[in-house]
Amino acid sequence: MANAAANAAERPAERPSLTLTRRLRASPEKVYAAWTQGPQLAQWFGPPNMKPATLQAELDVRVGGRYRISFIRDDGEYFEAGGLYREVVPNELLVFTWAWHSTPERESLVTISLKPDGAGTLMVFHHAQFFDETARDNHRRGWSSFLDKLDAFVA
Repeated sequence: MANAAANAAERPAERPSLTLTRRLRASPEKVYAAWTQGPQLAQWFGPPNMKPATLQAELDVRVGGRYRISFIRDDGEYFEAGGLYREVVPNELLVFTWAWHSTPERESLVTISLKPDGAGTLMVFHHAQFFDETARDNHRRGWSSFLDKLDAFVA
């Protein structure tokens, strides 16, 4: 019994995560470009209550490259997120860390996989290692709205 307890103590606690699956009406190449080219990302990324033309995206899409995305909400509040690309497989996979500038210690991990699906793409969006359930639930709402905009952008 002591061994089982010791092994459990060595494992990190499971942190909340979310997975969103979308069938998009565009090729994996087009979806990948929407995630990896700053001018394209700026056209769809961000919440519906964002001031127009305030989104800035600086993307260095390569393993070890960094990104920074910022925008201003309608109420004037500034948001900025950034991180590091850990895996990059063109038209198939993006893995990157994610942290808001206001809480850099709360780094999480995003994995986006793209697979051809008929004339479109099956995108599986997985965001893991949230600080708590509230952060996960808030991100679920945000990402769901962002992905609706992505779907419309690439269609």
